[in-house]
This record gives sequence, structure tokens and C-alpha cells, in this order.
Amino acid sequence: MEKTIHSAKIISGLIITGVILLSVYLKGYTSEKAEPKKPAAAAAAQPTGVPVDGQVLRSESLNEEMIVSGTLMAFQEVSITSELSRKVVAVHAKEGKFVTAGTLLFKLDDADLLAELEQLKQQEKLVLLNERRLKDLIDREAAIQQDYDQAFTNLKVLQAKIEQLKVTISKTSIRAPFSGNLGIVNVYTGAFVTPGSPLALLTDNSRLKIDFAIPEKHANTLKTGDQVDYNVESNDKVYKGRIVAHEAGLDQKTKTLLMRAVTDNKGSELLPGQSARLTLRLSNTGNAILVPNQALIPSSKGYSVYVANAGKAGFKAIEVGERNAFSVHVTKGLAPGDTVITSNMLRLTPGSAIQLVSIK
Repeated sequence: MEKTIHSAKIISGLIITGVILLSVYLKGYTSEKAEPKKPAAAAAAQPTGVPVDGQVLRSESLNEEMIVSGTLMAFQEVSITSELSRKVVAVHAKEGKFVTAGTLLFKLDDADLLAELEQLKQQEKLVLLNERRLKDLIDREAAIQQDYDQAFTNLKVLQAKIEQLKVTISKTSIRAPFSGNLGIVNVYTGAFVTPGSPLALLTDNSRLKIDFAIPEKHANTLKTGDQVDYNVESNDKVYKGRIVAHEAGLDQKTKTLLMRAVTDNKGSELLPGQSARLTLRLSNTGNAILVPNQALIPSSKGYSVYVANAGKAGFKAIEVGERNAFSVHVTKGLAPGDTVITSNMLRLTPGSAIQLVSIK
């Protein structure tokens, strides 16, 4: 009987021990299941912000440029014409050829003018003899001063007619006023020309002029002697020229200033009349601040940007200068080291909490 009671006590002790162990196990299991909830609760307790991208600003070298259109023109160009109504007796001009200044291009008929010149020269001999005879008589006080004055005047008038006729005769030889290339010849031997009749076009293409207009706000930026770069449609080369002059005032209709540059044309690669695309350097800034275009917020008062400041979005008004396809030059309102927000600006208000996803 005592043995049976002892066995029952042992069994009861084992049962109690098992219950205790089971209870401890279940408590540990329950704790492990509850632990994953702790990070979620902690995350919920942390403040969240609008996800944005940012760009840290730094000083950069900036060349402000402006693109304008211009037209190439010959450095010198003239339509060769006649000053007389005469027949063409010789054509020395060769189409498309280079000629030097003074080269005879056309010869007009001058036979009647030469005959008239010879007649006047014979008359000059007679008048000159009469003037000298009267001069001797005046010296011997054998003639009156009035007769000599008349003879002297007649001599001078005749000599003036001779000089005038020589000038007319010289106009029958039409020469190149400067060195250049001849264009198409419009008349031939035997043709009768009148004053103003176009005989040929002479062009000096050794250098070219480029006329272009700039806006009023840059009228005092570009100066005589400044270099310009330009290109044309016929090739991909970049040519250089220099500003040589500008108009004295603005065009009243367009409010632009007409400027002229000159460029070399060695090899005659370029032709007058071609369009030119000029790149004008306006300024060179060594510590410029450039902001991406997508960061700008336009308004009726100008432009503003959002900047990241201690996890919040700060709102800053800025002043801008020149811009290109990717960025804008900020002249006032930002400093190197500022982080400009470049995305999700529509979801922001001044002071909004932000979360920087990426920084450039």
C-alpha cells in the first residue's frame, strides 16, 4: 500500500513538471510571434516625408552665348556700267575670271572723240602763239592789257575743253575699279550701251562681310574687335570673324542693333548671299551657379525653387540669367552647397517634410 502511494506521488510530480515546461514553451513561442510587430510599430512612430530627388549646387565656369542669324555679303561688289552712250568695239572681260584693279574690261568707240581732240589741239597752238605775241607787246608797252587778257582767257578756256575731252575719252575704256572675280558678261562687241547699262558684275570675295542684328539689351555688350564664330549650311566647318562696325542707333521698329563683322574667305569656300548662324559670346563667368530647368517654379513674380534644409523643404525666390536646354544661370538667391529639389515639387509646400531618395 505504501509502495502504491509512493508511485502516485512520483507520477503527480512528473505531471506537474511537464505542465510547467509546457507553459514555459508556450510563453516563449508567443513572444517570438509577437516580436515582428515591434519594427512595424517603431516605423509607424517615425515621421515620413515626401520622396524627392536633390542636386547639390557648386560653382561652375559659364560662357553665356547667343545664337543669331546673319547674311554673308561680298567685301566689295559693283555692277560695271558705262557712263556714255557708245558702241562696244572690244570686250576683254572673261566670265568667271579673276582680274586685278585697272584691267581693261570693255572698250567703247572713241574715233569721233579722238578727232575732236586733235582739232582742239591745233586750235590750242594758234591761241598759244597769239597769247605769247601779245605778251611780248605788253612787255614793250606796244599793246593794251585788255587785248592780252582776252587772249590769255581764250587759251585757258581751250585748254580746259581739251582736258574735258580727254576725260570723256578715258571713259570709253572701262576698267576694273578693284581686284575681284567677274560674273556673267552681259554685252558683246557691236552692242550699243547707254549710261547705267549693266555690263558685268565684279565681286571681291577675298573677304566677306556679315551683317546681323542683336537685341537691345545686348547693345552695349558686344564691341568692335570682338570675335564671332559662325557656320553655314554648305559644310560643318566653324569659321571665325571679327566685328568691325555697328549702326549709330537702334532700329526703331525691331529695337535691334545692326552690326557688321568681317571674315577671311581664303579658297573662296563661301559665297555672298549665304546664310550664317553666328555664336556670340556675351560673358564668361568663373563662379556661376547652374540649376536644372525642372527645378524652377514659375510665378507672376518670377522664379522660385525648393531647397532641402534639415529634412524639410525650404522655399526660395531666385533671379535668373541666361538659360539653355538643360539648366539656367541663377544670379541671386542660391549659394554653392545648397541642395535644390528637382522632383515632386507639386506635392510640396514650404516646410513640408521630405525624404531625399537620390542626391547628385
